[in-house]
Amino acid sequence: MNTRSILLVGGGGHCRSVIDVIENSAHYRVAGIIQPSKDGLKPILGYPVRGDDDALPMLLGQTPCALVTVGQLKDASLRRRLFGKLLDLRAEIPVVVSPRAYTSRHAQLGRGTVVLHGAIVNAAALVGENCIINSMATVEHDARIGSHCHISTGARINGGVEVGAGCFIGSGTVIHHGVTIGAGTVIGAGCVVTQDVAENTVLRYET
Repeated sequence: MNTRSILLVGGGGHCRSVIDVIENSAHYRVAGIIQPSKDGLKPILGYPVRGDDDALPMLLGQTPCALVTVGQLKDASLRRRLFGKLLDLRAEIPVVVSPRAYTSRHAQLGRGTVVLHGAIVNAAALVGENCIINSMATVEHDARIGSHCHISTGARINGGVEVGAGCFIGSGTVIHHGVTIGAGTVIGAGCVVTQDVAENTVLRYET
């Protein structure tokens, strides 16, 4: 199996999680990290910071494979912008799946999506582009996850659920079978969602 070099665009905590996935996989090796100059040039988990966004055209000429590794807390706009820039520069944007995750051969994952340790994506699920399926999250059969979504740690997306583009689903959230979540919605940690949610809604768990 050939191991390909890959650039990681974004150097925060999510980047470190993705590095751990890549190091446990035989598919890719980290060629370097792109982050804003204000965040410095200190290596991240031993990998060099190669420059900022302005360096991307040159760096992609050397390493055409890249992945957005900026995290998504609530607003997806930065991940959208960076993904769009990679598309404009004709980067190769792979799907990255932890060897310790399970993705059904009957599921579909869009380019730029990353599936972290312990996550499950079951049969006939469809996950869009540039998504984060975080550690221990479950996307059940026939669920539909729009592009640019973050399904956080331990979230449970049950069968037939539809999640619109750009949503943030918080840690430990449970979305009941067949519920539709409108695009741009933010659901806080620990919520149990039993009814459809309109676009651009903010839900928080209240004790």
